[in-house]
Amino acid sequence: MRLPLKNLFLPLLVMLLAGCASNYYNIPREAYEKKVKVLGVAPIFLDADSEIRHPEKAEVLRIVREANRKNEKELVDILKGNGEYFAVRFLDEEPDQLFSTISSRRERRDDAGVVYNKYFYKPEELKKFIEKHNVDAVMLVNVSGILMTDKIYSSNFMAVLEDNYNNLIMTAQIIDAEGTLLWEYPNFRQKFITFSPLFPLQYPDFEEARANLTDQVRIKNKSIPGIGRAFARTENSTVKWSKQVSSLYNKQFTDMTTFLQYFRNPFMDDRRDKKPEGQAAVTLKDDAQMRQIAPSPASPAPQQTPLAPAAMQGKPAPREFEPVKPLEPEPVRQEIIKEIEIK
Repeated sequence: MRLPLKNLFLPLLVMLLAGCASNYYNIPREAYEKKVKVLGVAPIFLDADSEIRHPEKAEVLRIVREANRKNEKELVDILKGNGEYFAVRFLDEEPDQLFSTISSRRERRDDAGVVYNKYFYKPEELKKFIEKHNVDAVMLVNVSGILMTDKIYSSNFMAVLEDNYNNLIMTAQIIDAEGTLLWEYPNFRQKFITFSPLFPLQYPDFEEARANLTDQVRIKNKSIPGIGRAFARTENSTVKWSKQVSSLYNKQFTDMTTFLQYFRNPFMDDRRDKKPEGQAAVTLKDDAQMRQIAPSPASPAPQQTPLAPAAMQGKPAPREFEPVKPLEPEPVRQEIIKEIEIK
């Protein structure tokens, strides 16, 4: 006896849809939808005082600032296209001045094995900024430098070097006027946490070690022309096919906005829409008016206690840490690695 294919795929489809109502926000999704109808997106910040250890740091900052300005509106277009908000507005201000005005401190974090920079902002200045632009919440995106341990393989995968590498990373937060952190990236409300850097500023020179017949591999800084070419490489926009955006930023925006969408479960939504009206609390006056319009011989429903407001209105307790200070530059490191011998 052969079963139709639809009978085989239907249980898999049901299991898939049952897990599609993922909420990556720090508050219940329903509360977020009621709170944030108009989202503002600030210009992409660049934390020049973070751990950017390149010997030509000024040139690196110039390249990143130009790339931020060229690509930041792509994020706005993506948010407009996903249909989650009534309106999405780009808040056009000078990014360096805005960052120095509202930024409070930076904290180096290592959560679930993910190393990143988390930013805190001045409550009063942030509230003034949000009220000035008449939005419900603001999305703050920051590019910064950080040292993070990583394993990098040679081109032929015959050698690997684990060490601290200097990377540029991109982080983001959505905060309301009360200072409540509504959403953040990297996002820790997923089962498998991933966080890829925006751009690695260093690399291990396996070819040099091989050419010199040594197992000592030097970690080198990428050249300024190479960094410029990497940030200038473009691809088609995911929203407007006629528009070109940086491949580096496009990947970051794709990873980020994956956790800005709410994949609804159609079975649960349908069940919620069909709830009886008697579950909602009504006043005695409204109840009397309804009885005059449409009297019913049925006995009145028992009085129910109004539902309590959402419990997420309070602010999370802040964690106080000393701000991170840029580390002093250090000499070029040499590490011993063992290559796989081919007999």
